[in-house]
Amino acid sequence: MWNGVLCGLLAGAMWGMVFIVPEILSAFSPLELAVGRYTAYGVIAVVLLLPRLRGMLHRLERSDYSALLRQALTGNILYYMLLALGVKLAGVAPTSLIIGLLPISVTLIGHKDQGAVPLRRLTLPLLVVVAGIACINIDLFSHTDANGAVAVLDIARTLLGVLAATGALLCWTWYAIDNARYLNRNPHFSNAEWSALYGISSGMMALLIGVAAFAIWHEDVTGAAGGLSGRDWTRFWIANSLLALGASVIGNQLWNIASRSVPMTLSGQLILFETLFALLYGFIYQQRLPRPLESAAIVLLIAGVLWSVRVHALQKQPAPA
Repeated sequence: MWNGVLCGLLAGAMWGMVFIVPEILSAFSPLELAVGRYTAYGVIAVVLLLPRLRGMLHRLERSDYSALLRQALTGNILYYMLLALGVKLAGVAPTSLIIGLLPISVTLIGHKDQGAVPLRRLTLPLLVVVAGIACINIDLFSHTDANGAVAVLDIARTLLGVLAATGALLCWTWYAIDNARYLNRNPHFSNAEWSALYGISSGMMALLIGVAAFAIWHEDVTGAAGGLSGRDWTRFWIANSLLALGASVIGNQLWNIASRSVPMTLSGQLILFETLFALLYGFIYQQRLPRPLESAAIVLLIAGVLWSVRVHALQKQPAPA
């Protein structure tokens, strides 16, 4: 189990980067960001899998095709488009806050899976997590900068960003549960093989969407429509390639290992590491230290996860003779 916990932590470290790239590439739309990231993911996956690709394709069953397509669309492309839109409209902090509800949503939906700890034993750890998320929320809406920016915030824009982040939360909740259940029922592919196949399916889907978007919005994509600045395509492909390698290739493989190593209720808690690393990267990017409520939130979130890990570890210990 501890190997799965470590892999979940490392996956969170990789995934935390996805909240910063939309800020770095703010001149590009969420659709362009998703197409760029997952096209790069598909290319990297093909290169890594090329020596074994033909044999693996012969092993694919009809149910595998269905799982790869639905998980690539929901857990990758649609999720990242909504997350990037949330970051652009509402900011990194509120978006990571909403995505931070993943431990609760995954745990509640997956609490009846085999090996799961009864919810009554997870009540206190979940309450600690909720307290941590509440601290982030209070800090977000009570903090005002020197210009009083919060007081004049465009409510409609922020609300749309919150709705987009909520949609991302729903997409990833469904993906995390569907992926974990499918991997446990179908062990005929290793974690690395499934991650690579998942990347290829995501890349193919992203490429098709990108071609269609280019045909429809050609002037906007090329900049011919005018009014666009900072659209550095070299920077775009470098950032998305690094994100594809770190968050998609490495992160997804680590998560597949974690999904097969821990119960659903614990994997739900491990997703919280993504939020913690997103906050850390955000502080580094903004070149500031966390405020008191943000520090309290980080401590509470870590405590909630460690508490949940201990509850699962105690359940796995054999009863005394």
